[in-house]
Amino acid sequence: MPGVFLIFLIGLAACGAPRPLGAVGTIHEGFRIGLLLPEKGESRYEKYDRPYITRALAALCPRCEVVYANAGRDHVRQERQMDAMLAEGIKVFILGAVDVNAIASAVARAKFHGAKVVAYDRLANGPIDAYVSYDDRQIGRMQGQALLDAIRARGDLRRGAIVMINGSPVNRASADVKAGAHAVLDGQVIIGREYDIPSRSPETAAAAAANAFAVLGAQKVVGVYVADDRMAAGVAAIMVRARLRPGTPLTGEGAEAAAVQRILDGAQTMTVYKPVAPEAGNAARLAVDLGAGRTVYGTATVVNGTTVAIPAMITSPVVVTSANVIATVVKDGLLAPAEAVRRPAGPVRPAKPVVEATH
Repeated sequence: MPGVFLIFLIGLAACGAPRPLGAVGTIHEGFRIGLLLPEKGESRYEKYDRPYITRALAALCPRCEVVYANAGRDHVRQERQMDAMLAEGIKVFILGAVDVNAIASAVARAKFHGAKVVAYDRLANGPIDAYVSYDDRQIGRMQGQALLDAIRARGDLRRGAIVMINGSPVNRASADVKAGAHAVLDGQVIIGREYDIPSRSPETAAAAAANAFAVLGAQKVVGVYVADDRMAAGVAAIMVRARLRPGTPLTGEGAEAAAVQRILDGAQTMTVYKPVAPEAGNAARLAVDLGAGRTVYGTATVVNGTTVAIPAMITSPVVVTSANVIATVVKDGLLAPAEAVRRPAGPVRPAKPVVEATH
């Protein structure tokens, strides 16, 4: 028997230490990690999130391989991408969902195959293992407070009403942002018109704003709350065409380059910047730890409707105004110093007929 036991120990030494329970690989040997992001185009994901995540993964697990796919805002495509990666044997995912509710079935399939899923930036439904993002209610509170402060600074608090353009009513994050904004604005300003935009479409948001300005009267609108920068682009154009008073406060979120330029030009009051580097680093660490079979912890826990006590790493967002563009988005490389300048004002375009919004 002692000889048999010695042979067993020698065999273990030759094969290496056993993997921890639940591990899909080891950091020494490396394993594949599927990175699924939701959008291309002008969004931040392709330009910033992907390289930040890839670099962070390389630092934490040099032999790990990143397999990347971008859904281009197409949920069906993203499901196919995830299923294809599962078929290739990938067992760790960083998932920025296009549709946080509809992706639940794909997440469940991943779980069935023994895969680990880190929900990135958006709290996906289904049996996810971890989540990285920002405090969405805090984002809404920041937007609401910035709008309120700007209206007060102009002496317009009692002069008229605001218009609110929110995100999708069925998206959990959008609902939290909206709730945060209302927590600040309710009882402080008159909300003349409010719309929920399911697709966050700039065109639909612009149509909703045009309708509100026509009903309320452009000169009676003292501020416009818009949930994100993509919609703010459409609304900002309508504000000019409808001849709202110059400098009427307008909010956003996302710190997109075009939005920062509007802030510098005086066409948008603020945006909320969600620093990519710490979020990407948190996602990479959670993915590597889950793949290696380590227990993961967060700064908080969240519930997504199907799973409770999900470890979450929450990063603090930052308000960006014309006063701190250099110290925020320029410092972090999202905007070149040469771009952080105000452009000459162009001619005011004539007003166009407004249309009824769909919301």
